[in-house]
Amino acid sequence: MTTPSRPERVAAEIQAAVADLLERGELRDPRIGFITITGVKVSPDLRVARVYWSSLGDEEARAQTEQGLEAARGYVRREVTARVKLRVSPEVFFTFDGSLQEGDKIDRLLREVKAREGW
Repeated sequence: MTTPSRPERVAAEIQAAVADLLERGELRDPRIGFITITGVKVSPDLRVARVYWSSLGDEEARAQTEQGLEAARGYVRREVTARVKLRVSPEVFFTFDGSLQEGDKIDRLLREVKAREGW
């Protein structure tokens, strides 16, 4: 078994820190709805962290949540740096992860086929 590289370990710690911020309700922006942090990717030099998030809901709610997360970037960056104890404060970017919605769509289509075909 190989040990994960440093960027992967730091990404896991950043994901835990951001999830903890959300869980404790420290991001008090009312635009931020119920979201799930699906992953984090960190650049090899640990200067950029891309946080992937997902939420269920309509397009308008997703856009509002995206605006709230963008407004909270500075606070999240400061909190991540304090909690993860990094020498360099990584620039945090939030990116919507549509894989949960795509998976839900595929599941719904399979159920429709199953009902139609009588499996």
